[in-house]
Amino acid sequence: MSSSPSLLSARSSRLALLVVGLCWLAVLFDGLDMFIYGSVLPHLLETKTFGLTPDTAGDLGSYATFGMLVGALTAGTIADRVGRKKLMVGCVILFSLASGLCAISGSVEVFGLGRTLAGVGLGGLLPTAISMVSDYAPRGRGALIIGLLMTAHHAGGILSAYVAKWLIDPVGWRAAFWVCVLPLLFAPVLAKFLPESLSFLVAKGRSTEAAALAERYDVELPAAAGKKTAADRWDALLNLFRGGEWTQTLLYWIASFGGLLLVYGVATWLPTLMRTEGYALGDALSFVVVFNLGGIVGMLVAGRAADRFGAPRISALWFALTAAGVFLLSVHMAQTVTMIVVFLTGVFLNSAQTMIYATVSIRSTPDNRATSVGWTSGMGRFGAVFGPWLGGQLLASGNGDWGFTAFAIAGLSSMVFIGIAALRSSKQAASGSEQELVAAH
Repeated sequence: MSSSPSLLSARSSRLALLVVGLCWLAVLFDGLDMFIYGSVLPHLLETKTFGLTPDTAGDLGSYATFGMLVGALTAGTIADRVGRKKLMVGCVILFSLASGLCAISGSVEVFGLGRTLAGVGLGGLLPTAISMVSDYAPRGRGALIIGLLMTAHHAGGILSAYVAKWLIDPVGWRAAFWVCVLPLLFAPVLAKFLPESLSFLVAKGRSTEAAALAERYDVELPAAAGKKTAADRWDALLNLFRGGEWTQTLLYWIASFGGLLLVYGVATWLPTLMRTEGYALGDALSFVVVFNLGGIVGMLVAGRAADRFGAPRISALWFALTAAGVFLLSVHMAQTVTMIVVFLTGVFLNSAQTMIYATVSIRSTPDNRATSVGWTSGMGRFGAVFGPWLGGQLLASGNGDWGFTAFAIAGLSSMVFIGIAALRSSKQAASGSEQELVAAH
């Protein structure tokens, strides 16, 4: 007996709601764990926990982003072997247990190990979650669904600020990390109710199972992709440097480096730098909330703006506005004005990097797009490691006032390099895959 179109549509919506809801919660916990260190950092420095100094604190911030680099680079290989569902469950378990290690740590070395392991889980979860929701998004709603998922990361940042505000004074900083262990209780729910990725089922030859699931819930069945050899992958990478393309490739990589330096540098040091500007700890954490609210708005606005005016223009403009906003934060203004600047900075900063991936995707040929976007993201993640370290070094040398200025310069450099790359490029390609575009973040 065939199902009516309306029934199929209802089933598709229910499945999408289930998958997106579960992945949204997983990414929320991902964001909470990522931002919690920056939220508790002012307290750790003021109380000299573990004898923490600004330069050591910067190193600790880089440990998590280095772990994210490892997690992001290995996630695809592991997912191809065990499945995207199992990888997501494993990532949630890993960063939850790693936060527990931070909570019980008695030395900076153990705390650093916990942050590194948490970073591995964090880095592996986000691209995998994006792949999952892309598989199960209703027809024609892929971009909207991915945009909604990306808001969860910033919602986690907002939650981290409130966790720090509510728990640090009455209970202590360790309680904040114990809260980050609670997602461990979510792992069995994820394992029970999240369906396996359709892409994984097709790739593993379980086409009958995948087709039945796709037909049952009226979702698109991914096409079977040919298996690439190591030679194919190396050839795709070498294509980024052939025929004069090396200049273009390096410009994209440098722009991505500056962009992620800015994103993770500000995410780690915003509360501490606001404290150095004379704001109370509670106010500094409120800025984290406002900053991430801006990030949610920015994620929803940037794509529409890029579709209308072009991703390269929006990328360059977004970085210019980000640099202006970050620089203004080095000036002590009335609190209401500062809140507005922090919000607008969050709007532009958190989506400016995504516009780099959009530019790369549009300017790449279809057969080399995944490689181009993936390597641009990978090179940029070295900036993510460098950003937290840079903030710590500036504070340790007594140049904390230069923190926002240094991050603003990174934003301007990304604006310049992505602008030059866009002007040099003469390619006109079709719009890129939403999954490749956002998963690189």
